Amino acid sequence: MSKESKPESKAESKEPKLSFKQQQLIVREGAIIDATNSLLAKKGFDLMTMDEVAAEVGIAKASLYKHFPSKEALAAAAMIRLLENTLAFVRGLDTQQAAIEQLKAVLAWALGIRMKGGLPTLPSENTSLREALLNNKVYINRLWDLNELMAELIEKARGDGAIQKELPTDVVLFTIYARSCDPTMDYLRISGQHTDAQVIDFLIGTCFRGLQ
Repeated sequence: MSKESKPESKAESKEPKLSFKQQQLIVREGAIIDATNSLLAKKGFDLMTMDEVAAEVGIAKASLYKHFPSKEALAAAAMIRLLENTLAFVRGLDTQQAAIEQLKAVLAWALGIRMKGGLPTLPSENTSLREALLNNKVYINRLWDLNELMAELIEKARGDGAIQKELPTDVVLFTIYARSCDPTMDYLRISGQHTDAQVIDFLIGTCFRGLQ
């Protein structure tokens, strides 16, 4: 007699239903993180204030602190959201594409998000923020997962001869990350001489092909 797995009952397969209050909290936290992303992209971490975030969402500052106890916690939540979205994009890439094309697609996606003002950039020299991020297990785990996925693509691209063998993986990885928040984009957009699509193409080209 063959062994078959027991089918899940309807009760077992259903996820616990969230209360209306829990759903409200999730929606509000999403709105808070959206506002934080926008302000971080426009003003940066140092200039952004909790008052501005609360005003952007339309809630009292006291309510904001119930969700996030500090500006550092807010920034960490914004970065976790960014990492999770990036992970979802990388995992959804067409694996039939060459690895170098997948890497270009990741950078193009990140630059497109930044064009829309949705890519927060954080100062590496801010001690309290750096400590908050390094002590946030969720942030570290998501960053580790993304680095691993990107490193695999870099190794494949190197094996295909699309990346110099002499370049260490971390150099390539952080070059791609750095290009996603390169101020060159802002200068080119301000000049008004190029379309957004052209600016993205320029940045991808100089990242992967250099200035030959």
